[in-house]
Order: sequence, then structure tokens, then C-alpha cells
Amino acid sequence: MKLAALFPLALSSFRAPLSSPRRCSHPIVDHESPRTPPPFEETLRLLHSCREAASEQQLRLRKANPPADAELGATASAAAGPSVYLVGVGPGDVELLTLKALRVMQAADLVLYDRLISPEILELVNPEAAMLYVGKESGMHTRPQGEIHQLLLQFATSGKTVCRLKGGDPTVFGRGGEEMEYLEAHGVPVAVVPGITAASGIAAQLGVPLTHRDHADAVRFVTGHARSECSDGVAERYSWPTLADPKCTLVIYMGLSTLPHLAAGLLAAGLPASTPAVAVQDGTTPTQRVVAAPLGALHDEVSAAGLRSPTLVIIGQVVSLLKPLGASDYAAAALERGARRLTAEQVLQTLAARRAQA
Repeated sequence: MKLAALFPLALSSFRAPLSSPRRCSHPIVDHESPRTPPPFEETLRLLHSCREAASEQQLRLRKANPPADAELGATASAAAGPSVYLVGVGPGDVELLTLKALRVMQAADLVLYDRLISPEILELVNPEAAMLYVGKESGMHTRPQGEIHQLLLQFATSGKTVCRLKGGDPTVFGRGGEEMEYLEAHGVPVAVVPGITAASGIAAQLGVPLTHRDHADAVRFVTGHARSECSDGVAERYSWPTLADPKCTLVIYMGLSTLPHLAAGLLAAGLPASTPAVAVQDGTTPTQRVVAAPLGALHDEVSAAGLRSPTLVIIGQVVSLLKPLGASDYAAAALERGARRLTAEQVLQTLAARRAQA
């Protein structure tokens, strides 16, 4: 029986294979270091060897210390593993995907993915897996969150391995906590595969440290998206004197539409208008756009540049360390020391070759 017939709730959104997927053609810079990093293939080989050694050691320990009869039931239950994996794929650059995320994506039977998952990352999913788009953006929800909960539960109880792909880290403003709570309340085991959150990935790519002994001894992540579309919902959510701490780096997710209210609240709470700030659209991807300006002028500069969602905002003295925009622009990056960017196709070929040798 076809999968769509088994799950009518998802019938309208199963997608066909990606046509003409966008390729990553931009290079990655390998900065000067005492040692050149090992090639990707060598890294995989070493990881594979470590895994084999760990498995052999675990087997020896089990033979030496067999479990008691009372433990066998719990062991068998644990061996079944989770039914749903909440997987973070990082801020956008396919090379920032973790090996664990890749392994789960390759083993999944069903994949539910969000709007911010790039075609390059989707290419790495098990080609036999069914794909369901459940993306959301402000004012345009393909599926309400409650319906996504029901889909995850329906799929998980079918005996399939379900992979829920989310941009960044699934538990940082990704509603992963809500999905995990709902599934566990219904007896469904869930595992979280963390990803590099947008704040870390984008700040690193710009050369901006989120903390610095001379500039910031704390960092705070906040969402600029209120549950209601009313701007007052954002104004009432925060303690502005706390957010306006000049020794704290403030990172605002999903704050493009509410940036005027956020900036006004910070300024009214005493944060100087001269505080360095930067807004980044499509961070760590080839379409990245960067607007840097003092806090007092940031909204006007962002509006003039026409930035769109997704845009991340970083405010604080650490932004004064921002690299020259040309140096942080993928289009201007040059290969150094023989570094090369791996496409999704090359990653799949490497994995296939490794499995064939095993």
C-alpha cells in the first residue's frame, strides 16, 4: 500500500525528487594553521576505525559481564531506540552539518523538513525516504504546529524511523521542545541531534566572537517573533534593562519585522545608540547579505538594503571586531592551502565507497 494512502493527512505535501537542485559552488577558506587538516575521506576513515574499536571493546565487556535476567527486558527496550529524531542541520552551509545528523538522515524512512533546509542538505537524505514539507514562516504556515505534532505521532507509531529536520539547532527557537514534549507524552521515544545554531555559525563566519574578555562576558539569545502578530507582544515579553546590558552580546532570532520595536526598547532602556550592530540575511550561504550599523541607525539601514527573512541580528561591542565585509563574503573567498569544498554528491560518493570497503 502506498505511504500517502496510509497517511492521508500528509497526502498533499509529499514532494517529488528535487529537480535541478542548487549546487554549492563557493569555496571554503582554510586559514593558516600549524597543521593542514586531514582530507575529508581520511577523517571518515579514522572515525570508522574508532567506531569499530569501540564496538569490539563493548562486546568484550558484555561477554565478561553478562546482564542479569532482570535487566534483559530493559536492555531489549533500550535497544529498540527512538522512533523520532529531531535533527538540527546547522545555519545553512552544508559543511556545517554534523556526522551524526548525516547518519540519521541516511537511515530515515520518513523526513519532515522545514523551510530553511537547503536543497544541498536535502540531497543527503536517504533517497528511499518519503519527504514531507512542513515549512512555516511569519503569516504563512503550510501546516499548523498542532498538525505537525499529529503527523509525527502518526508516523512514529507506524513503525518507521522518522527524521524531523530543522535549521540550526532544533531546541533553539525551533519548537523542538514542544514536539519532544508532545511525543513523549504519547509514549514515543525521541532523540535530539543538536546542530550549530545560527548565532554561532554566523558569528564565526563574520569573525565576531560572541564573548570576549574586553567586550562581553555574557551572551543572550532572544526571539523577536511574538506569539501574537501584535508588536506589543514583543514589548511586553522582555525586561529591557536586562537586555540593554552593555557587557552582554544580544542575538535576536526572527526579529526582522519587529526590529523597530526591539531597537526602540533597547535605546529607551539606556543602551547607547552608538552600540555596534549587524544584521545578516541567509547567513553562511552563498546568498548571505550583511548590514552593519550603529544600533540607532540599524533599522533604517536594513530597510534601505531590503533585507528579508531569515535575518539574524547581533548587537554588542563584539560587533566592532567584524571582519571587512569583503573578507567575510563567500563570493570573494579564495582557496588556500589546497582546501576544497565538498558538494553533497561528493559526500554521498565518499560514504558509498566507504561502505563498499567495509
